[in-house]
Amino acid sequence: MRVAVIGASGHIGTYLIPRLVDAGHDVVAVSRGKRDPYTPHGAWERVTRVSADREAEEADGTFGRRIADLEAEVVIDLICFTEASARDLAAALTGRVRHFLHCGTIWTHGPSSRVPTTEDAPKRPLGEYGKQKAAIEAHLLDRAHRDGFPATIIHPGHITGPGWVPVNPAGNVNPAVFQALADGAEVALPNFGMETVQHVHADDVARLFVEAMNGRSAAVGESFHSVATTALTLRGYAEAVAGWFGREARLAYLPWERWRETVSEEDARVTLDHISYSPHCSMEKAERLLGHRPRYTPLEAISEAVDWLVRAGTITR
Repeated sequence: MRVAVIGASGHIGTYLIPRLVDAGHDVVAVSRGKRDPYTPHGAWERVTRVSADREAEEADGTFGRRIADLEAEVVIDLICFTEASARDLAAALTGRVRHFLHCGTIWTHGPSSRVPTTEDAPKRPLGEYGKQKAAIEAHLLDRAHRDGFPATIIHPGHITGPGWVPVNPAGNVNPAVFQALADGAEVALPNFGMETVQHVHADDVARLFVEAMNGRSAAVGESFHSVATTALTLRGYAEAVAGWFGREARLAYLPWERWRETVSEEDARVTLDHISYSPHCSMEKAERLLGHRPRYTPLEAISEAVDWLVRAGTITR
């Protein structure tokens, strides 16, 4: 099939594009053209590249038509963040595509209550990002159920893999936390370190998009989580990372208001976002309907990213 991927050179696209090409699809990679994929692959020589500034083209009303004119049977949208953007693209693609797949986020759920959280759990997102993603999901699934628009939503957790800094054991993305654990230095965690994070390897997310395409009849009109099958407590995560460097974790625990004074305002903001949600989502639905099971445990996925940081010199042994 002809498959157009919007936001093709990012975390997920780095793995998704080669999988689509290797499966024999005619792939159109749509991006701003300002970044190479995180990991090189020969498959990129066999795709049609289209440069598009989505924000500018949406502002002048041409983006949806441009994507529709690619005449793709499948469109995968990895970079849609507002309900208005999703509505415009879905309207432009109505009657023009066989399958439309949108990348959502487990942030649509809001804070975990009953765990593991299933896809049909009530949506109680906290911030604007989660609220917009929840609104996108509601609109696309309503379109799918009401008038047959062939939409599927994939909700990743904390995407990780070689090439970027994963969410760390303090709940932010400051690589200094990994360095401190590698050095055997004391690391302070908020509260008792029992909040959770739930990573997923970018290739597992890419695999789920492909399996949803292949299982179209079961996937249309549905949303699916894409996370590792277990979540990690901050404490357990820190202990594992220290062990990778032959260290025993030296951890301290501080009440939130005291802990936030020990880090930058940005690190505190990111950590609060993560620990407020403390996700632990279920992968049962993807396995039951699509036969999908993640290949990476959370620590296996994170270790690939940390190994890359060591090779890049971001973390020194």
